[in-house]
Amino acid sequence: MSAHAEVATEQNPADTDWHRWAPTGQTLNTSRTVGSGPVPSIAAFELLPLEPMLVPEKPRSGELDPSQCHHCKPSEFAIWQDDEWRVSGGMQGSTGIPFVGAISPRRHVKLEDAPIEVLAGLGPVLQRLSEATKAIPAVARCHFSRWNDGSAHLHLWAFARPAGMMQGRGAILPYWEQSMPAMPDEMMAEYLEIVANALAAGGGDAFPYR
Repeated sequence: MSAHAEVATEQNPADTDWHRWAPTGQTLNTSRTVGSGPVPSIAAFELLPLEPMLVPEKPRSGELDPSQCHHCKPSEFAIWQDDEWRVSGGMQGSTGIPFVGAISPRRHVKLEDAPIEVLAGLGPVLQRLSEATKAIPAVARCHFSRWNDGSAHLHLWAFARPAGMMQGRGAILPYWEQSMPAMPDEMMAEYLEIVANALAAGGGDAFPYR
């Protein structure tokens, strides 16, 4: 079947016990979320009504044609790489926290089919990036997240929590990142360079942010 035919496949409501139970079309009560977390961060929170869940899901980037995978292509946002791994930053422009980056293997694999040597290399890369982000004077911790809904290529996100920002502890940090004003471009470029050079001190190549 062609890629075009797969993309055009008709979608229908997902039909499982859970999907039949789910309150589709309702606006959910978010009162339990307000003030939650290790330190209270949320004063008000409202979700949109729960939309119908349609299957089959549309293919992710690079799922039907790996040659279209943006993780596999040369990137102007790469700040460091070695033979197996790449770290990118600045993809969304200047951010409101000291560092946001993406970590991905240079070969086209998903978590589900990655060979053992790729999986074995992931831990050391995460360890190195965690330490590299803490070379930025403003950073206390590095958080890692994996969603993988946008691309059929193994990748994780790194978020640097500012020192003393107790309201940024835990899963709330990406929401703070989206809400805070963007820091000056010069500051972001400086911090990306700090991370890239700290990674390169342990091997691989650092690239200046463009």
